[in-house]
Amino acid sequence: MTALPRRRIGRTALDVTELGLGGAPIGGFRVTIPDADAVALVNAAYDAGVNFFDTSPFYGYGRSELRMGAALREKPRASYVLSTKIGRVMRTLRPGETVADLRPNCLPGFAPTFDYTYDGVMRSLEQSHLRMGISRIDVALVHDVDFWTTQDRAVLEERFRTVMDSGFRALDELRRAGVIGAIGIGLNESDTSLRFLQAGDFDCVLLAGRYTLLEQGALADFMPACVQRGASVILGGPFNSGILAGGAKPGATYDYAAVPPAIAERAQRIEAVCARHRVPLAAAALQFPLAHPAVCSVIPGALSIAEVQQNARHMQQPIPPDLWAELVREGLLDPAAPVPA
Repeated sequence: MTALPRRRIGRTALDVTELGLGGAPIGGFRVTIPDADAVALVNAAYDAGVNFFDTSPFYGYGRSELRMGAALREKPRASYVLSTKIGRVMRTLRPGETVADLRPNCLPGFAPTFDYTYDGVMRSLEQSHLRMGISRIDVALVHDVDFWTTQDRAVLEERFRTVMDSGFRALDELRRAGVIGAIGIGLNESDTSLRFLQAGDFDCVLLAGRYTLLEQGALADFMPACVQRGASVILGGPFNSGILAGGAKPGATYDYAAVPPAIAERAQRIEAVCARHRVPLAAAALQFPLAHPAVCSVIPGALSIAEVQQNARHMQQPIPPDLWAELVREGLLDPAAPVPA
């Protein structure tokens, strides 16, 4: 096992490696991955020195948690930090029942129901424990209470209020009792994340894709608020769903959709700067967020053992200071953004 640098989650006792593993792909989010391959992928991350693993009931409607548990449950429990999410309780489909928007590659016979209440939190976490076969969950995150998910301001407001009036109480009780080491939120928007931080005592935020080499909109208000409150940022989606992993090539995605022309042009310019300094674009994308004092870990997903190992190598890639300076000069990086030394 390789030793990777570690950072503390907020003011908790949890130390996580700067490189973690996101569990959406092993739930079948984008491609079909056999059970054995998914378990081997998680094991490869562990063998590469990763100690932080994130999953969710929503990833594959339980499939990601099942596979994460299969890989981790026999390992020494103190050797890894495990996070999952609340907000969707899985239910079994009745005979003959069909659901129109079921995702592909999900566990057959199950469907998610949104529930951010006190009871919903408890039920969701109990299901997660049983699916993974692991008796302790270190970090519990409120999942997808953002406009990106709801596409409806009224629904977003209702779910926000349910979390803060009901679900948060369950999370806080579990944290106070020592059942959970940290509580936080896992969202796709920095403004909604900031609203949660201002409304409750959260240890961390898993922010997906909003503080990356491609975009730094979270830098103005959200990131300083995290530093002020002592809340850590776990950076999910550091490749913005793919465009920063392999560049703006045919088939590349941004936020899991086709890449808008302006985004593609910006990514191509960033990649050209990296090429001039002989640095892989993905290496710069992984290392950049960690320069901010609020960030404790970046957690890219992976589709194969090769991708896991490549991410670990990218974390060791030397990057000359001139690369960051050129990005700033070219207007491709916010000059206020901290950069790796």
